[in-house]
Amino acid sequence: MAHTRQDLDSRVADLVRAGKVRVALFPPQYTKDIVAGELSGVWVEVVRALGRRIGVEVAITELPTPGKLVECLDAGACDVGSLGFDPVRAGQVGGFSPPFMQVDYTYLVPAGCSIRAAAELDRPGIRIAVVRDHASTLALNRLLKHAEQVSADTPDSAFDLLRSGGVDAWASIRPTLMSYSTELPGSWTLDDSYGANLPALVVAKGQTARLAYISEFIEEAKASGLVQRAIERTGQPGYRVAPPKWR
Repeated sequence: MAHTRQDLDSRVADLVRAGKVRVALFPPQYTKDIVAGELSGVWVEVVRALGRRIGVEVAITELPTPGKLVECLDAGACDVGSLGFDPVRAGQVGGFSPPFMQVDYTYLVPAGCSIRAAAELDRPGIRIAVVRDHASTLALNRLLKHAEQVSADTPDSAFDLLRSGGVDAWASIRPTLMSYSTELPGSWTLDDSYGANLPALVVAKGQTARLAYISEFIEEAKASGLVQRAIERTGQPGYRVAPPKWR
């Protein structure tokens, strides 16, 4: 339910006065229609619903990397962003809302690959493409003992490494890997996983009250079915609604 100016929640009063909430997202948090320029996806639907709840316009800023998102918040150029929760990121932002989704981390491997389980990839001589600073990469850093990570700046660049034969696998979230696999005949995602991404909304440091408001919204969005409907509209497997009242 949107807040009117007459029934204004002080925690988002500054956003109401501004008339908009500026949200930063980075790939693969959205899909962009090349012709129309429209953004879509679960993250996009969730932040637009947040705008409706506040009663303001949502202005989405497309950024290339998680690092740029953190910079945007620090500079006051955006009000809200989304990051997968990871302990490494705890001190980078003003806090995380409860997650709205749970998304498995796994690997995309090329045609002819004999590997069938994630654990088989952690051995000397194996090269794994990762996207720098993504939560899937932060989690992998704590697990790999023998395989070599090859960093890329964007999902497209990581996929190019796999397609060109420069790496043996690409580690990321399952829906993203499944989407890219259609562009590489014979490739597939492993059935098992090496953890899970917990996408949440984040705010800049010092925005404790705003975070509390957003956290309430996230719990409502999960309980009402809003997140589940957004997931179903993507038509992609691999997304699940996060459990309620996560802490």
